[in-house]
Amino acid sequence: MPNGQSHESGNGQLDSRRFRSVLGRFATGVVAITALDPLNREPCGLAANSFTSVSLDPPLVAFCVAHTSTSWPKVRGAKVITVNVLAEHQQHVCAQLASRGGDKFAGLRWTGSPGGNPVIEGALAWIDCAIEAEHMAGDHMIVVARVLQLDTHADGGPLLFFRGGYGGFVEPG
Repeated sequence: MPNGQSHESGNGQLDSRRFRSVLGRFATGVVAITALDPLNREPCGLAANSFTSVSLDPPLVAFCVAHTSTSWPKVRGAKVITVNVLAEHQQHVCAQLASRGGDKFAGLRWTGSPGGNPVIEGALAWIDCAIEAEHMAGDHMIVVARVLQLDTHADGGPLLFFRGGYGGFVEPG
């Protein structure tokens, strides 16, 4: 099929494997979104690679969460959530927070952000936010959050997701 033509399944929908393959060519950073569960004050969280800055005035960020996430209801119940920008050596953190069930924070070291949420040891930066809006978008929810406080945390390169795998970034130079 020539370049520029779409690959559709028999019902006129884009083939999901093709969609992932093509969009997988866009490298993204990986974040851990954390909070303290308001019911039991235990740390909770999830991993996301769909994170972006949205606005400088007011300061807004956004990320996407699958409707099927069992962690999101716990995280979203908190008044403040924290976005941790993961470092290239933290693929295990991403895998642990992306897993279903169990203690997602077992073996993870963290300190509290000013908002009281987990800032994972070794994360490059943290951003305390308040949820501003949620928008239904297919099988995901787009969450827009107002930045309350933020800071750098550790040095190093970012954890990147590209073509279905994880890696780092080599600085030119």
